[in-house]
Amino acid sequence: MKALHFGAGNIGRGFVGVLLHEAGYELVFADVAQPVIDALNSEDSYTVHEVGEQARDIQVTNFSGVNSASDPDALTEQIRTADIVTTAVGPTVLKIIAPAIARGLKARAESGAGKVAVMACENAINATDGLAEAIRESYPEADDVAIFANTAVDRIVPNQPAGQGLDVTVETYHEWAVDSTPFEGSAPEVPGITWVDDLAPYITRKLFTVNTGHAATAYFGSRAGIQKISDALSDSAVRAQVEAVLAETKALLVDKFGFAPDVQQAYIEKILTRFTNPHLPDTVDRVGRAPLRKISRHERFVGPAAELAEHGHRTEALVSAIGAALEFDVAEDAESVQLQAKLAEARGNRAATDGLVTEWTGIDSTHPLFAQLSEAFAHAS
Repeated sequence: MKALHFGAGNIGRGFVGVLLHEAGYELVFADVAQPVIDALNSEDSYTVHEVGEQARDIQVTNFSGVNSASDPDALTEQIRTADIVTTAVGPTVLKIIAPAIARGLKARAESGAGKVAVMACENAINATDGLAEAIRESYPEADDVAIFANTAVDRIVPNQPAGQGLDVTVETYHEWAVDSTPFEGSAPEVPGITWVDDLAPYITRKLFTVNTGHAATAYFGSRAGIQKISDALSDSAVRAQVEAVLAETKALLVDKFGFAPDVQQAYIEKILTRFTNPHLPDTVDRVGRAPLRKISRHERFVGPAAELAEHGHRTEALVSAIGAALEFDVAEDAESVQLQAKLAEARGNRAATDGLVTEWTGIDSTHPLFAQLSEAFAHAS
């Protein structure tokens, strides 16, 4: 059995890759970073260090790499012969890799190969649907040779210390839930996957609790001048702000999916405990990067806030987190630089800041959330 995984970074090697390895798959990583590809093709193994409760080290073997930019023929052949294709490249990159996957699927069809499972393992709702749509633009017959299944993934993988090569340090906790319905009883054997009939509650709860909480901690922590995520949650004021945000998303999740309030609260407490793992020295700069994506329409802040506002519920804490995101100023992050430059241009011009509300969040003046966002953006500029 062979799995082709797009994205040979820390998440690819330390989350999806290690679970596929433990399931007995040969791993092929596709990436555009030639130094990583060279390392994958020269090393015999790498180690995933799971830290925290029940810590362990996992040695990963039987892997290789292919440069998806400079060696398209080799990539096509890997897709043609793979049993599973997965991604961990970031939601915005899926459209970029879709034509390459389409070529590989076309090659499968021409060679008479069977169907391959395609799963986008990204921090986004129904990311595989978006990937499939992009693939069909290049190859309309893609569904003849691919089974597209949405996933929900959760594992904290912080920035890694320099000089450790392919090794990756991760938390012990992980969740990889996959919609089983497209497989019609023939889902791949991957013990690390939780197969579910209805993925929506899992993926929405994860995004609006884990991702919302993590980013809120980063932005409130950054505003308070705190560098580490764990230190941010040790600050009583920051923790209270994060808990207020998660109380609002809890109200939405309980109402929308019928989660028992005490069950959702226990999930929140578990998430906050994970964020304070002393063995994962994560930073607010890493977690807060790409703020423009994080405040976009269907992401972790505006997504739940919009739904809550539409039903007349409180959104003050979520809007406050968006306001903190607008203050995120990290020179090494391109989106942060762009955000700050545009806010500076709009300073003092309410029409301009209102324009940014709609441009960045997708919320226009007819939406019940707009007035609060308008105030937050005007204040930030």
